[in-house]
Amino acid sequence: MAFFKYSLIRGVLFLAFFLIAYMALHFTPLTAALIAALCAFVVSYLFLRKQRDGATAVVSERFAPNATTTQSAGAVADAEAEDALIDANPDIWVDADRKPSSTTLDLDKSE
Repeated sequence: MAFFKYSLIRGVLFLAFFLIAYMALHFTPLTAALIAALCAFVVSYLFLRKQRDGATAVVSERFAPNATTTQSAGAVADAEAEDALIDANPDIWVDADRKPSSTTLDLDKSE
């Protein structure tokens, strides 16, 4: 249902932009269709993230129901190595999601 809903919204957006470009701005049908496609894409990309994610989930479940991960083998191996390092050294704290700031101590320079 999410895929149908997202497709319907995109279709209505395309039709609205096509009618505006063709009837109000007097573009040729081909030019109006290209403008409408581009505008519908931009609007749906910027404002319909929730619906797009729902449609993507429906499609991925339909075509790859047994998929377990979206990470590459190298990324999984890196994550496992990091987890093993943290398990072996419980006194070390790692926050890999943060970029280092200028206020953090550099252990090599503090000697």
